[in-house]
Amino acid sequence: MPHSTAADVYDLRIVVVGAGMGGLGTALAFAKKGFKNISVYETASNLGFVGAGIQMPPNVMRVLDRLGVAPEIEAEATDVQATSIRQGSTNEELAHVSMPDIREKYGFPHLTGHRSNLAGSLYNGCLKEPAIKFHFGTSLVNVASFSPKPTLVFKSRDQEEEFTVEADIVLSADGIKSPTRAHLLRASHNLTQTEEEDTGQAAYRIMLTREQLSPFPELIKLLDSNTVVRWVGERRHIIAYPVSNHNIYNLSTAHPDTNFASATSATYTTKGSKSQMLSVFETFCPLVQDMLNLVPDGEVCEWKLRIHKPLPTWVHGSVALVGDACHATLPHLSQGAAMAIEDGAVLAEVVSKIPAEKIHDGETISKTLKVYELLRKPHCTALVDLATHSGRVLHLGEGKAKEERDKAFKDNGKSGSVPDKWASPDVQKMIYSNDCVKEARVRYGELFASL
Repeated sequence: MPHSTAADVYDLRIVVVGAGMGGLGTALAFAKKGFKNISVYETASNLGFVGAGIQMPPNVMRVLDRLGVAPEIEAEATDVQATSIRQGSTNEELAHVSMPDIREKYGFPHLTGHRSNLAGSLYNGCLKEPAIKFHFGTSLVNVASFSPKPTLVFKSRDQEEEFTVEADIVLSADGIKSPTRAHLLRASHNLTQTEEEDTGQAAYRIMLTREQLSPFPELIKLLDSNTVVRWVGERRHIIAYPVSNHNIYNLSTAHPDTNFASATSATYTTKGSKSQMLSVFETFCPLVQDMLNLVPDGEVCEWKLRIHKPLPTWVHGSVALVGDACHATLPHLSQGAAMAIEDGAVLAEVVSKIPAEKIHDGETISKTLKVYELLRKPHCTALVDLATHSGRVLHLGEGKAKEERDKAFKDNGKSGSVPDKWASPDVQKMIYSNDCVKEARVRYGELFASL
């Protein structure tokens, strides 16, 4: 831990809004950097880890390793060695891209795991840090001021009266529906819209146990493999992989959004109909049908996939947005949680660079947060755009474009490129070799001077 003087940067009061992946990662990154006063406010009464599978590529494993939680995550995760991209209707393999040397190339593995394992490991890491205090059941009501000392108004389930919290820096990782974003855009650009954007896509998330799969030898073979499988069809696909020590097979779909089309924008999840789910993938092969039929009635859940337009700013005064609050993405590159956790690590790095004599200077703090935006915004925007592009390519219908795509798939990545950008060696190199913390360390001075 860095040496403390009478008043230094590590005394700054850091407030984190939201305890999802981005919020937990941000809090832990600041604690590991040596900050001594970190408060995390979360609307939920507890973290109640739910959700399905998640991919943890080398770029985020690099950060998680620095945060000291990688061993706990890796103990339960699947070390991905290959991806198989298949025609949904026939199960014919369009491409098989081997990835046995990911760890050797990038220093860290590409893992798949249960979302609760990643979140739980980050939370356990936070609980070991005396500097981090959690406030559950507490919702943000207003951002009363953004600088020089941001002031937040919260409402707790445990008390009737709203209360005010003053901070030196506020980092809001409050998700796609971010209340902070709404306040920030109104204050900085007089925008009344939160800039959310419909993608026209929705997703089913499914987890099947070894016991459920046991009557199907071919499905057990997939569960025991270290392979990510993607079945693609017109305007829809399914991605699947083992998690939880190969005891659960995780499936996530992307398909046209019909159930949410008439719902309010506040609705992001709904209990789905099993018969409707089966009809969405009725043209897919028997193997896929076998898996979907295993989902118990009443346990079908559908998510609306939303993003938002590129924001004019991520920072106002001493307040910055993190993760989905500023760069929500489609899941087709498997980088959403990774980018959020990277954001927190970069923020901790740049804020630690503030000189002791400037820790109460609002302009210096704001400029430092702007350095974070300069470091992250171009990279994250590129990945969000690439995920959208990859989705379009995966969902092609019959025709010349699909024929060209399938021809490119047959190359199996030997040319250095695959139409499914998640599996494409050139895209992997661009993303996986990016050491966001090192870049922040090297470029801070230059970027700060440019502001």
